[in-house]
Amino acid sequence: MAGELKTLAKETAIYGISSIVGKFLNWLLTPLWSYVLVSQAQMGVISNLYGWTALIIVILTYGMETGLFRFANKNEENPHTVYSTALISIGTTTFVFLSLVILFLKPITGITGSSDIKSHYVLIMAIILSMDAFCSIPFAWLRYQKRPLRFAFIKILFVVLNITFNLFFFVLCPWLAKRYPDSFAWFNLENGVDYVLISNLLATFIQSMFLIPQLRVKYVFDKALLKRMLQYSLPLLILGIAGILNQTIDKIVFPWLYPDKVNAMTQLGIYSACFKIGVIMVMFTQAFRYAFEPFIFAKNKEAANNKVAYADATKYFILFGLLIFLGVMGYLDVIKYLIKSTYHEGLIVVPIVMMGELFFGIYFNLSLWYKLTDQTKWGAYLSLIGLAVTIVINVAFIPRFGYLACAWASFFANLLMMSISYYLGQKNYPIGYNLKAIGSFFGLALALFAVMIFNRFVIPAMGLRLIINTLLIGIYLWEVIKKELPLREIPVIGKYFQHK
Repeated sequence: MAGELKTLAKETAIYGISSIVGKFLNWLLTPLWSYVLVSQAQMGVISNLYGWTALIIVILTYGMETGLFRFANKNEENPHTVYSTALISIGTTTFVFLSLVILFLKPITGITGSSDIKSHYVLIMAIILSMDAFCSIPFAWLRYQKRPLRFAFIKILFVVLNITFNLFFFVLCPWLAKRYPDSFAWFNLENGVDYVLISNLLATFIQSMFLIPQLRVKYVFDKALLKRMLQYSLPLLILGIAGILNQTIDKIVFPWLYPDKVNAMTQLGIYSACFKIGVIMVMFTQAFRYAFEPFIFAKNKEAANNKVAYADATKYFILFGLLIFLGVMGYLDVIKYLIKSTYHEGLIVVPIVMMGELFFGIYFNLSLWYKLTDQTKWGAYLSLIGLAVTIVINVAFIPRFGYLACAWASFFANLLMMSISYYLGQKNYPIGYNLKAIGSFFGLALALFAVMIFNRFVIPAMGLRLIINTLLIGIYLWEVIKKELPLREIPVIGKYFQHK
């Protein structure tokens, strides 16, 4: 058993670290695009297209990855038959999807609600989506075969290739075009969206080539098995659609709802670039889960039950998240230059987005109750509630307040899901969360944030503001260390952090 747990921990770390590294590297493309794209509208087009992509990939895979794991691990099923059946199913539906897009390309393009979206953009994205959907099953098979290193290598390879191709088009090509204008007469930065999509297409194609060994199997199609897999997987599709729409529906519907159609993509581009600064919270909180949560659970392994560990993990997650929030807001005067100054008018959404993402992270921690009590239906219910709130706020307020409505919609949807999950969790699986400590640190963080905002208006010198904000962050960090972190247990330095 110890060996199995050690292997599980190792595999989890590989999958987790590769996911975090991949998302961080991919995140770096937004700063690059903000400086090289000729307009904010192009950024808006990219954001809209990738919003659609996130939704459609969930539909195209229709929960079959999870279905593969479930049925391949059943004693009565042949894993290779499960894999080949899933592969044939996804391959068939993907082919149908791509054929329909090609046949009805212009009407489908019109669905996006913006004249800035060109038909060939949609075609390229459809090809990318088709490859991604098909490759999802070989990737799932690699995980089933417990081959995390190959899985992580191919995933990271895609990100590195995507970045490399973007650098080629947006950094190297402009330089070469100046030196060799005749040879690079084809290059034009006005086609920035094309270069972004072509980079993705090339990287996806090469990634797919690395999965060819996973396609060399004996193909067997079991119709009865597929029916059972679909019965298991399709409910997950509903949950997946609701979950992804919570994250991306604002980018999808914005062109439809914003009254100034000419500037809709420009406004969406500004919002998307600033939104990316806000999702720094997501990457840091993911890192927390992989780095600090195991320590918390190990520390409490001698407890009569795990509820103490669950409560501690959630508390430290919140304290860490608030520290990241203060860090980003305190140094926003510097961080904002990650994106071009033409996007800075949208920075007002950063604290709203960050706090909303923190609420979502807390909700994720609180979701433990319905997983442990086998009431996973509540995950679907809560996602649908959050989606309903998101849609109502966006539809009601985008026409008047633009992208501010998008940020607040995410904020309130995540806040509501978090609150309902806590209430239901305490009824079904009570955990003694230290609400007093959590509340006091929330209050302290918000008070320090208010001082940071005040400083922005009364202290014109950026250097002085940064010094003061550093001191404010230091106050928060000192309070956390003094009152909550178990640094007192660390040899040598622990004596300096003993509770009084």
